[in-house]
Amino acid sequence: QMKVEESGGGMVQAGDSLRLSCAGTGRNFNAYTIAWFRQAPGKGREFVGAIDWISPSTYFSEHVQDRFTISRDNAKLVVALQMNNLKTTDTAVYICAARYRGTYSYIGGYEFWGRGTQVSVST
Repeated sequence: QMKVEESGGGMVQAGDSLRLSCAGTGRNFNAYTIAWFRQAPGKGREFVGAIDWISPSTYFSEHVQDRFTISRDNAKLVVALQMNNLKTTDTAVYICAARYRGTYSYIGGYEFWGRGTQVSVST
């Protein structure tokens, strides 16, 4: 049974960096595509990026590409989201999701979702 949990959120200033982690519990963690979403107050859920289970290849929203990177350590059951040059518009609850042997999805298709971790960016 798969479960994912986010950690690493906090409050930073614009231009700073922050690293989030998505920890899984399933034994077949390496067979899951892991995606990151975020939701800001008053806004819907937004796709941030994903790392698939095959290559692994990474995919990013145009809002964060060239600033964020994603990596995974399947032995440690962890996917990391490295966020650099943070902007105030990055403020949101960041959520990770897992999809068994599937390509990344912009919104749906993930079987497991975490509870989220808060990221606040101030000027």
